[in-house]
Amino acid sequence: MLKRNIRKRLIKERLLNYKNIKFNLSEIISIIKKKKFKNPIIGGYYPVNCEIDCIYILNFLEKKKYNISLPVIGKNNSMEFYKYSFKDQLYLNKYGIPEPKKNKIVYPDFLFVPLVGFDHRLYRLGYGGGYYDRYLNKLGKIKNFTSAGLAFSFQKINRVPNELFDKRLDMIITSTKTYL
Repeated sequence: MLKRNIRKRLIKERLLNYKNIKFNLSEIISIIKKKKFKNPIIGGYYPVNCEIDCIYILNFLEKKKYNISLPVIGKNNSMEFYKYSFKDQLYLNKYGIPEPKKNKIVYPDFLFVPLVGFDHRLYRLGYGGGYYDRYLNKLGKIKNFTSAGLAFSFQKINRVPNELFDKRLDMIITSTKTYL
């Protein structure tokens, strides 16, 4: 099945089955601590189209004194992550997604990644723009980091059609299981 057909089916299923699922926040902190980063920068995203709500996770982590960041979309389907605090104002980008002010580019140690679907090999299906694949590739050339997809368990499919430029994630976290 073509990626666009799988994407369309999964987005429809997500819209029909969306529930504001809350993750075990102490388990998320445990996962981050196991990575032994010193003063880790956590990268997240602002959820759209009934994606997993990463904002409440980031808010919790900021209260626990973690440094957090959000992406800003650039030219040619690129993006950078910028330091963010919940005290800061957000601005809408061309897609209507809130972004932080472009003040200080940061490179996350632990990056939460949105997805449309995933498989047991930890490949993700996104929206097709390649933003995260490009960013994961770029970040991997700069530093060691951990990428974690956030998903509903029903987003798991048998196999995500992948190409050479598609990047595997390090883990996928659902409310019921963490895939490594």
